[in-house]
Amino acid sequence: MPDTVVARTPITAADPVERDGWQISARRSTADLTLTDESARAKVLVRGPFGGALRDIVGARFGRAVRTEQAGHPVLAVGSGPGEWLVIGPPATARPLREHLEHAAQATGEFVSVLDLTHGRALIRLRGRRSAEVLAKICGIDLHHDSTPAGAALRTSVAGLATDLIRDDDPDTPTPSYLLHCERSSGQYLFDVLLDAGAEYGIDVTGPEHGHSPLPRS
Repeated sequence: MPDTVVARTPITAADPVERDGWQISARRSTADLTLTDESARAKVLVRGPFGGALRDIVGARFGRAVRTEQAGHPVLAVGSGPGEWLVIGPPATARPLREHLEHAAQATGEFVSVLDLTHGRALIRLRGRRSAEVLAKICGIDLHHDSTPAGAALRTSVAGLATDLIRDDDPDTPTPSYLLHCERSSGQYLFDVLLDAGAEYGIDVTGPEHGHSPLPRS
């Protein structure tokens, strides 16, 4: 029988293990500031009319990220651009999410595109009390809570890269948490830059806490 194909993210995994067909990091850190490669999560891009019916189907308006459900899976729906949404779900759910969104889009009668970006993009989580200070070194956006509260989503330059920056705090704690979404080819570079920027704050690498389970509950 042929060997099982294992997908790899663009970021070198520390203490790699295989789960759900992906190689991910099994490393666990208790540091106050952590960096996690979450590129194995499903990532589906949806485009359609800015003021069309699709906004209500996806569940997020422009510039905001909300926890919701699609195709029976918990997802983070992100209004990443005018008429553009990113749906982030658990690993190994890209196909049902894409098919569900395609079916929903067809029912609107609008001109809509749905694209699975899972293997083509990197997704990194920066979590900790000093997260905004780390990002301030490499990003010009005001990340004060009043300007960029939990649920804020924007596209900006981070370390010279076009990056989706999403404030995605764990609802069970007050700890700030940011998701950074960029092209796959830039994933390792962005990960390394974040590690360097957070060095003075004791940043450490940790594997995905979800173990390929759903996003934290809302």
